[in-house]
Amino acid sequence: MPYWYYDKKDLQNTPSFRDGISTDTENRYRKEGARFIIDTGSKMDLGYNTVATGVVYFHRFYMFHSFRTFPRYITACCCLFLAGKVEETPKKCKDIIKVAKSLLTEQKFASFGEDPKEEVMTLERILLQTIKFDLQVEHPYGYLLKYAKCLKGDKPKLQKMVQMAWTFVNDSLCTTLCLQWEPEVIAVALMFLAGKLSKFEVLDWNGRIPKHTAWWDMFVEDITMELLEDICHQVLDLYSPQPQSSGGDSPTGPPPAKVPKNDKKPLSVTPPTSASPVAAAAAKAVVTPNKNGAELKFEPPKLEPLRYTYPAYPGLAPPYAGPYAAPPPGLAPRLAPPPLLYAEPRFPPVNVPPPNYFPPLPGRGPPPPGPPPRPYYPPT
Repeated sequence: MPYWYYDKKDLQNTPSFRDGISTDTENRYRKEGARFIIDTGSKMDLGYNTVATGVVYFHRFYMFHSFRTFPRYITACCCLFLAGKVEETPKKCKDIIKVAKSLLTEQKFASFGEDPKEEVMTLERILLQTIKFDLQVEHPYGYLLKYAKCLKGDKPKLQKMVQMAWTFVNDSLCTTLCLQWEPEVIAVALMFLAGKLSKFEVLDWNGRIPKHTAWWDMFVEDITMELLEDICHQVLDLYSPQPQSSGGDSPTGPPPAKVPKNDKKPLSVTPPTSASPVAAAAAKAVVTPNKNGAELKFEPPKLEPLRYTYPAYPGLAPPYAGPYAAPPPGLAPRLAPPPLLYAEPRFPPVNVPPPNYFPPLPGRGPPPPGPPPRPYYPPT
């Protein structure tokens, strides 16, 4: 199976960068494409696994292709279309395009061309070849709930911390963390961040042994504090005010100035003022965990059994609910049910061979020895 995790130097030497797109512009394109997939999936009532799978496909695709070659919004629709089939929540391509048209401006939707459905269907084949048909993707959501059940402490504070960490996982889809670390590492780091912001300190946990210095040592070994803070700062950078640009699918002006990152800065203990994680969780309609900590289960609506009503006989008090029997005396003979006639079949049976039977050709001997000839597949 392919290995989908990259170093930071590889993330800065992408096909888009080699095609003349700056790193800041590429990160903005990735963020806009991921946010578009989340908004489209929310509007179509898709589950969080489907949305997250589509975003991971999106990030992996642009590790092999440039944003100049493939516009981001067409790729986003294609990734969501494929993720719906993989996660068994399929949506029609025309419905995804209809929602995309309602979310995009006319200038951005013009990149879909004259036949948007054909564009998405054609790109799906390229997407499958790019991700090497590796369709199954793991996400931090399951690890987040699994780890939270092992922690001990005040239940309301623990629930608040889990809700905040869940929101951070949703927002981390707009970054390239899914290309850097495994989902269990991301889950631990964002739970650590949520614990700092919600002031929930983990003092004890189930399965603790003396060699564990922190609660995450039981789940992920050899994880350093520098790594946790690096992941946390990448998510916190999403909440920092950044200049918004409404450019097209390729940059038209000089790249924006790089914003210095304070990698060694200690984590703050107050939520960012630009966007509150708790408020974001309430506003989003993607997914949230249940109060008891279990995953949401999307169940189909229950259909009530169909009830059939039988017409009453003429002259009787309706409704006639008794068992079916012969009509009462005095009823017109024409209303009586006709007798069952077991007549002979219209066509008598004929002794014919089955439809897949082919008699041997005259003069043809046994097949030649050796392996059978290879079938011919015409080019597609």
